[in-house]
Amino acid sequence: MGLMFSRAFKFFGKKDCRILMVGLDAAGKTTILYKLKLGEIVTTIPTIGFNLETVEYKNISFTVWDVGGQYKLRALWKHYYLGTQGLIYVIDSNDRDRIEDAKEELHRMLADEDLRDAVLLVFANKQDLPNAMRASEITEKLELHLLKQRAWYIQSTCAKTGEGLVEGLDWLAKTVERRS
Repeated sequence: MGLMFSRAFKFFGKKDCRILMVGLDAAGKTTILYKLKLGEIVTTIPTIGFNLETVEYKNISFTVWDVGGQYKLRALWKHYYLGTQGLIYVIDSNDRDRIEDAKEELHRMLADEDLRDAVLLVFANKQDLPNAMRASEITEKLELHLLKQRAWYIQSTCAKTGEGLVEGLDWLAKTVERRS
């Protein structure tokens, strides 16, 4: 009898999904997290450590770990990999000087065995800025086309307005659900 209720709850309840959100410092990770959680912009300071929030979206409950992106903190990212089903990698589309660093960090992470099954959503953030790289240029610079064995998607976003965030979460929700 308990098994029947357990299955019914799973069918009607929300699916839990562990999401890791990372990117270089000042890419907009925390702004995105609280825009998704609260629907508004909050004043942020550089994240030292992490922010942890649950974001309810459609039939999925995303547990989002927003981990600081300063150079000295990036070595700690690996401690958050285990059990991650989805990786949100946030790019500051206006930061042309550090796009190579962003690529190196992304590919270093994706090579880790603990992330082998995680799907990848890239938020090309700060699209509202006049010199922002478009998603196609970021795709090329991050060499996303080399990711043959991984489900990935890039979405242009503006964290301040929320533009593109829902579209990215739609892809993430559908892709994670399909894989489970």
